Formats: sequence, C-alpha cells, structure tokens
Amino acid sequence: NEWTGKFDGKDYPLTGDSNADTRAYKTVGARTTELTNKKDGKVTTTGRIVISADGKSRTVAVSGADAKGKKWKYTAVYDKQ
Repeated sequence: NEWTGKFDGKDYPLTGDSNADTRAYKTVGARTTELTNKKDGKVTTTGRIVISADGKSRTVAVSGADAKGKKWKYTAVYDKQ
C-alpha cells in the first residue's frame, strides 16, 4: 500500500489496502508512534510502533478486523541491519 502524510494524527489518503482508505500516524513519545486505518470513516486497524532504546530494533503491534468483521492481530520485530 501507499501513504503520504504527516505524523500529526490526521487522516491522509491510503491506496492499495482494500480494508482502509485513510491512515493516520501520531507520534506519542520519543520512540513511539500510533497508527489508525479507517474505511469510510470507521476504524479498521490500530497499531503501535516502538523503537528500542538502543535504536537497533522496531516492534510493530497491529490489530483490526477485515471487511467481514473477522478480528486479527500481529506483532513483528524488525532488527536494524
């Protein structure tokens, strides 16, 4: 998917995701960002991205529901190369 916007908590258009048409990112701390995806104004996905204190990894925890209402969640950890 593709998104262009600011990390100000406002909704910006999102393309390439059948479950969302906008995404908002909001910085909530020095190493934490929250995200919200919406479809037709309704929240479909929420998540939190946290950078480790040493800056060597990033943890992304996301949850939501698909178009049929089936709930899902995942957590991924990315290490800096």
